Amino acid sequence: MKTNKSLLRKSHFLGTKIRNLRKRNNLTIEDLSARCIRIDPEYAPSVSYLSMIERGKRVPSIDMLEVVAGVFQKDVDWFLDDVPEQEDITPDKGSRGGINGMALEPSFLFSNDILQIAIPEMLSQTGVTGRQFAHLLIRAHQENNQNHFPDLERAAEEVGLKRMPLGTDELMVICKQVGLTIKWFDQAPKEALDEIGVRSNNLLTSYFEPNNKLHLNRRLKQFPTRLKYELAVHIGHAILHNKDSLKTVMSVGSQQNGHPNRRIENSNSVDPQDILHAWHDFESSFFAGALLCPKVPFRQLLDQQGYEIASHKLAEVSASVAMRRMTAVSPYRHWHYFDAYSPGKLKAVYRGNGIPLPWGNMTKVDDPCQHWAVFNMINSNTTQSSAQLSIMEVNGEPKIYVCESINVRDMADNHHVLCAGIDLNPAISAQGKDAYAIANELKLACVEHGGSSNVPRAIRQDLDSVARILNINWISRAIDNQAKLICSRGNVCPRQPSCYQPNG
Repeated sequence: MKTNKSLLRKSHFLGTKIRNLRKRNNLTIEDLSARCIRIDPEYAPSVSYLSMIERGKRVPSIDMLEVVAGVFQKDVDWFLDDVPEQEDITPDKGSRGGINGMALEPSFLFSNDILQIAIPEMLSQTGVTGRQFAHLLIRAHQENNQNHFPDLERAAEEVGLKRMPLGTDELMVICKQVGLTIKWFDQAPKEALDEIGVRSNNLLTSYFEPNNKLHLNRRLKQFPTRLKYELAVHIGHAILHNKDSLKTVMSVGSQQNGHPNRRIENSNSVDPQDILHAWHDFESSFFAGALLCPKVPFRQLLDQQGYEIASHKLAEVSASVAMRRMTAVSPYRHWHYFDAYSPGKLKAVYRGNGIPLPWGNMTKVDDPCQHWAVFNMINSNTTQSSAQLSIMEVNGEPKIYVCESINVRDMADNHHVLCAGIDLNPAISAQGKDAYAIANELKLACVEHGGSSNVPRAIRQDLDSVARILNINWISRAIDNQAKLICSRGNVCPRQPSCYQPNG
């Protein structure tokens, strides 16, 4: 059985098309092989050969391809490069979170060998550091799993026994149980400039070093919720990683954490150990949230309080810990979370619902949309939380987002904004309503009124019903305000007139 040479030049997407087509028809590789055997046993591919075809390791003969095409009732030409339909080669991420991915095709150009060469070059030319890239990888993993890590939840429950709230004394006892010796040190905040030019006060708050010594900044005694969080993080490091990390360092401010005795270079190289340490930091942080806010009791608290941000006071944790835990414990999976230190610096990002970013934490954005809730809040002096209903077009589909934002200050007296929100479209669809039509109608109403509009009565009823089902109070408060049209960047501003016209 020989492969036509012309087929070799036209089959770069063939394996991917077969795999995606098979999955869309809910067939296993075994199912597809069996179907092919029923059509033509002589030219039907085996399970192992099909697997290699799908991975781009083999190219089928014309006869074999005709058999596969017969299963799916397609012309042979459809499988070749001459029909490069994007949806045919882009994997469907289904209900998993995060933004829509790209098709890594042709697959031979995305092999490990090629990526190992290309990624450092890309980082070097874009100015992205290896550390930033590591955090991006971890965030993508977190978003893909929609903040669902049951093994970390179980580990925290075994230690904390699902107690809530946990007091400082109780956490100190756990520290001793896992072998940590606590030492206190004094250090004041220092002004620093981060990688994208944002100036802030940075404060080293704690660090771990060999011989099981945990060093805590004495200032933490004035901030009990922060102290509890840092103790919980270090407990997580001790339990999950056997206290093997020399980089277990925590700080506040817009800069990333770093060891007090180690200068961190903004290197474009990607060090596997740095990525591993960054992953350990993520696991320990997630563990800390699960220890302080165990899933079942915290979800019950949120249900009782209608997911109000003020619930953090009852749990005796910071607003930041509570809002991040909302995204993990809520039965509704379509959440996002931002921690913004300036109108251009997002220190913490979570996008389980795939919402685009108003700005990032790697480079400055010259035309951020000023109508995002987090942007409005960061330029405000209010200490009250604020709810906002927003409409944005994402991949050609209008989306309705609602969020709650609040101004806070960290231990170094830096002002920043916490924002937690959800994508309402899946909740609307779950009620048998046409989410696309409702979102589009709301979008058109906003365009007609210059970018903001009162929520039409019929839509208000639909959204109010969703708010009651989800049991999230700030959805109802957002409906009472005007809906706002937002965008990912000023160059795609949907407002008429645009906020970014040259004469504007």
